[in-house]
Amino acid sequence: MRVSFYIFMNNNTLILAIIILYFSVLLLISYIIGKKHSGNDAFFLGNRKSPWYIVALGMIGSSLSGVTFVSVPGMVGNFDMTYMQMVFGFLLGYVVIVFVLLPLYYRMNLTSIYSYLDERIGRNAYKTGASFFLISRTVIAAARLYVAVLILQIYVFDAWNIPFWITAAGFLLMIWLYTFKSGVRAIVWTDLLQTFFLLAALFLIIRQVAQRMDLDFSGIVTSIKESHHSRMFVFDDWQSRQNFFKQFISGLFVTVAMTGIDQEMMQKNLSCKNLKAAQKNMCSYSLSFIPVNFLFLCLGILLVNFAGSNQIELPPMGDDILPMLVSGGFLGVPALVFFTIGIIAVTFASADSALTGLTTSICVDMLDIRRYDEKKAKRMRIGVHLCLSLAFIVIMLVFKAINDTSVIDAIYTIASYTYGPLLGLFAFGILFKRRRTRDKIVPPVCILAPLICFAADRILNTTIGYRFGYELLIINSLIVMLGLLFFSHKVCLTTE
Repeated sequence: MRVSFYIFMNNNTLILAIIILYFSVLLLISYIIGKKHSGNDAFFLGNRKSPWYIVALGMIGSSLSGVTFVSVPGMVGNFDMTYMQMVFGFLLGYVVIVFVLLPLYYRMNLTSIYSYLDERIGRNAYKTGASFFLISRTVIAAARLYVAVLILQIYVFDAWNIPFWITAAGFLLMIWLYTFKSGVRAIVWTDLLQTFFLLAALFLIIRQVAQRMDLDFSGIVTSIKESHHSRMFVFDDWQSRQNFFKQFISGLFVTVAMTGIDQEMMQKNLSCKNLKAAQKNMCSYSLSFIPVNFLFLCLGILLVNFAGSNQIELPPMGDDILPMLVSGGFLGVPALVFFTIGIIAVTFASADSALTGLTTSICVDMLDIRRYDEKKAKRMRIGVHLCLSLAFIVIMLVFKAINDTSVIDAIYTIASYTYGPLLGLFAFGILFKRRRTRDKIVPPVCILAPLICFAADRILNTTIGYRFGYELLIINSLIVMLGLLFFSHKVCLTTE
């Protein structure tokens, strides 16, 4: 993120105090929970006692990131409010998760959702699916954390000449300390706190911008409604990537892939006491996701209007708009405080969930620690948790050494390739219950599909100038599903 911050020392001290106080509260919550619940069942599934409404609220914070906090408001300059088309597609994707995937996971009493592939297809499919998740989620989580930590590094720690590696290690240490004992059982409650602070920061920044523009509530509504950036739907341009049908269908598949078959996101759902509670959680969460994203886009319009009315030149990159206005003192010290709290909230919420989900997948899918007694399994789990934290630090330092945040965009593009095979595996298993495929063929099919998509993208770009967007995920998964179907044979239907 190309941002250039100038923050006075007293503001640096204020931000550092917020970070310390915020972490202290998270650590206290984790300590209270960890006193009685520190076993593997608490870490992986929260003893299946998580209240569904607490999980639903907490998932709002963990589904967002520091990137989202600055990127969604920054979208309106180039794409207006058309992102909402994709958000509406998310809602349909959540319907699939609630009524297709969650019943499947609970019926099979899964700890890791990739265990489904083992029973439905075979061991190779199981290990392949888990491997794609581990690679993709590790890099994505580290990239998200890097962007957020980089913001705070420039905000605070550069002024004190603290090296980036110490900042990165410090944040990972904080996250590790409040998650290593109780895992999901702890983050269900800490994410609730972080969602509260995230939404509070969003509302308070909107209020701060409105005050600077002398707008009351009706004035805010009018300002947004009359803006030429308020366009939400695109039906007439089939060439545009913002076309409604492209965005809506992409939102559906992205949600199923990056939430429904993602161990990190589904682990909290599996911590609910039963299927009905998990479905309530997901329904509530999905409905709340629409107004939250809408408010982020409204904030983006207000920021553009504020800059225009005050002759403030906005940076060319949309991601830089909110940080520039906050750090430049245009919105006052309160906005700086709220922005800092929001960044910290989404950083911790997304990183702690990723760390816990990855630890679960490695322990259950790769090491099968259920074979060991509780004491040894717990030691292994803590060791994996620590190694993953160190891996996050290393990846963040690689990003810092490259010193080109366009790498982040490339990483997310690569990640979109890895979720395609996962989606294809689950789609084959669920849609073609009367067919069995050759388990040994799964790894090469899942590897070839992204390579075919990559080659097709290059060829189309060279010949006709077309580049794949979100439809890449759909095509990728379709290739995997058809490949498995080609090597399959019909069997008698049995109860899974």
